[in-house]
Amino acid sequence: MSFFKKTLASFGIGSAKVDSVLQQEVLYPGQSVNVTIHVYGGSSAQEIDNIDLKLCCRYIKEVSADNQSNRTTGRTKRVAQTYALASWSLPYSFIIEPGETRDFDVELEVPWNTPVTIGDAKVWLETGLDIAMSMDPSDKDILTVRPDPLMDGIFTALEEQGLRIRQVECEAVDGFDMPFVQEFEFVPTTGPYHGRWRELEVVAFRSDEELKMWFEIDRHREGAKGMLASLLGIGQLRRQLTIPLHTPAEKAGEMVLSYLDSTTE
Repeated sequence: MSFFKKTLASFGIGSAKVDSVLQQEVLYPGQSVNVTIHVYGGSSAQEIDNIDLKLCCRYIKEVSADNQSNRTTGRTKRVAQTYALASWSLPYSFIIEPGETRDFDVELEVPWNTPVTIGDAKVWLETGLDIAMSMDPSDKDILTVRPDPLMDGIFTALEEQGLRIRQVECEAVDGFDMPFVQEFEFVPTTGPYHGRWRELEVVAFRSDEELKMWFEIDRHREGAKGMLASLLGIGQLRRQLTIPLHTPAEKAGEMVLSYLDSTTE
């Protein structure tokens, strides 16, 4: 290879490219996703040191808003953070020749508690090639994640009672396997809770044995953002319902409604 071509390749000009293709249009927590990674050779041969594949999501964390000065105001700001839910790396390097295409089939497990992609929740697949002395090519695909059958049954039961999702956010919190929880904010538009509640906030966390749910019902307050997640973080929230994983979806919805009615009578 000429010195000029080597120089161009080192700056990423005419270098290899990567493209990831999902075999499913929709992802579900607790299931796997099949991905085909296509690597396309550029105008010159290049050694690929590694391929990195990551299933990522975004969550919000409150951090100090104070600058570098010594003055402390106690103010905070909301900052977006990225968390890798699952990852895969190619265990060897290889050389991609000009015009060559190499395909790699990968199966990734979609973890329980992967955010459902509604509201501000975002989940994406990020693929990168590690090429020495070069700008590393990458590919990013925004994904759709739907609730698993148990959570779908619960959401359906809430909707049938006139509760509609108004906002969904992933909030930073301590004490869980992941550094965040997903918080669902419902408002009653019709049905038995209309006029009784201002909003209902719900957090769910699924382990290998059970689904735990926390609830906060607001009758008067004017919507403090992230309140439920912050209460979870300091262990002050006591409205908790545990649902065994073998529970049918429709029955799980009935259990949630019964629990909400019993705690608000």
